[in-house]
Amino acid sequence: MNHQKTLVLAVDDRPQNLQFLGKLLSDKGYEVGMAQNGRQALNFIKKNEPDLILLDIMMPEMDGYEVCRQIKADFSVRHIPIIFLTAKTDPKDIVKGFDAGGVDYVTKPFNSAELLVRVKTHIEIKILRGLLPMCSKCKKIRNDKGFWKRVDSYIEEHSQLTFTHGICPDCLVELYGEKPWFKKKK
Repeated sequence: MNHQKTLVLAVDDRPQNLQFLGKLLSDKGYEVGMAQNGRQALNFIKKNEPDLILLDIMMPEMDGYEVCRQIKADFSVRHIPIIFLTAKTDPKDIVKGFDAGGVDYVTKPFNSAELLVRVKTHIEIKILRGLLPMCSKCKKIRNDKGFWKRVDSYIEEHSQLTFTHGICPDCLVELYGEKPWFKKKK
């Protein structure tokens, strides 16, 4: 996998943890952003939109659960995968992390190789979710069950959008041979 331009945001209130994560990730070719608290993380995300976030839970002012909830509440960045990276090992804390919107939960101390594999996997999943099979000729889209649907039907099923229909000027010309509103009066 080519990690060029793949940005990972590490969020931890301990500078030594950020330094370690920064080196670990940059040595594997990732770009790394760093934040020492929730506010810094939210500001970073608005300006830089990372591909993945490694998020500590125990931080002053705003804990990682709240940071995650705020990210998931923002439609423009809710798609960013969040891996909790924390010393909290209680099963209730783990469930709370997933309930907040995390895609994974890794406890400290962690195995570096395992963390790197999880980062790579979640970035690949994010990329695959962004792919949509489309026929190059008729522009129909294949849905999750393998059936081909019109683009507007697919989008209506997978979002809160509702389409209104009209006709564009190019299609008017194609259908009627000329732009009807420019017909010369006799």
